[in-house]
Amino acid sequence: MPTVLVTGASRGIGAAIARSLAGAGFRVAVHYNSSEEAARRVLGELPGLGHVLLQADISDASEAERLVKRSVDDLGGLDVLVNNAGIFEYHPLAGVGYQGWQEAWRTTLGTNLIAAANLSYCAARHMMSRGGGRIVNISSRGAFRGEPNAPAYGASKAGMNAMGQSLAQALAPHNVLVYTIAPGWVDTDMAAPTLNSPDGEGVKAQSPMRRAATAEEIARIALFCAQDAPAYMTAAIIDANGASYLRT
Repeated sequence: MPTVLVTGASRGIGAAIARSLAGAGFRVAVHYNSSEEAARRVLGELPGLGHVLLQADISDASEAERLVKRSVDDLGGLDVLVNNAGIFEYHPLAGVGYQGWQEAWRTTLGTNLIAAANLSYCAARHMMSRGGGRIVNISSRGAFRGEPNAPAYGASKAGMNAMGQSLAQALAPHNVLVYTIAPGWVDTDMAAPTLNSPDGEGVKAQSPMRRAATAEEIARIALFCAQDAPAYMTAAIIDANGASYLRT
């Protein structure tokens, strides 16, 4: 039975990915940082047996390392890592002081990029010893179109894209494949305040479908990357933004 660690799986996209992979027969390590009650609900919803709940502050390098080790120990190995956990903090340059600006960059890059790099290192080393595996990164449309009110977020996701492609090149000889998904707006509880605000219709209209993605749609792409995506697709960055932003 294949095994997967999904970071940030207590809600939103991460929870949907955990449910999707469990439904496909994976044993899932449901990671959370502070939302234990929500994470336990997700764990209880997962079909199948052998799933585990693991807490860690992945911005701490030692905790990230322990998280991968505990996943390997509790699941009996690790076939797939899904780097989903991330934060989004508003910090418009004209609206924050220099200390707040520095803090936003430190915390955002620490969680969204450096933690993903550390987790990928630890997971890939294990996968290499087992003959292969897969890493799936959840990036963002903001890596390409910019995030003027949260530039550290856009930079962290652009860094994740570059990291994924670099690791794909480094790890391909070891049969460790790396895929990155770049969603646009996704209808989750985190996005609800904006989508349900007076600006919501304008946000949805960015896509010709005039709606945000569902978390389940992103989860279906993650399942494809975790299970069925051809090896020759490694390093791919998959746009999932409803044609709201077209890269050239």
